[in-house]
Amino acid sequence: MPTRRSKKSLKVMIIEDEQDILLLYKDYLINKGHQVLVTSTSASEILPDYAKVEPDITIIDYRLPGKDGLEAAIQIYSKYPSAAILIVTAYDTVIDEVSKEKTFQGKKFSTIIKPVKLINLENKIYEVLKIK
Repeated sequence: MPTRRSKKSLKVMIIEDEQDILLLYKDYLINKGHQVLVTSTSASEILPDYAKVEPDITIIDYRLPGKDGLEAAIQIYSKYPSAAILIVTAYDTVIDEVSKEKTFQGKKFSTIIKPVKLINLENKIYEVLKIK
């Protein structure tokens, strides 16, 4: 089955505390023609980082030092309500948590469960952005 391709290069921001996973996502997306403009291992500077590039999609790990990925996503949506966010988590319970959070309803938002196959990551990005 062929993979979907976006008509343009996407601007991507990745927040992932595990450096090897962050680099894996980054290398994969760059090789697929996307621009990974910001990477970080914590969400401490999430709003200033977001403001610098206003990415098409932000990929955020759920478990981060300091604030978790959902808190970071809520911060982004409070200032950028049309943002597109993908939460990556190893915890199925996060999906229940997300479904109860009103901030995410009607937003360009989704979750994906680790371990993540890279092709599934890319397809989930397209799904969040509604790119066919």
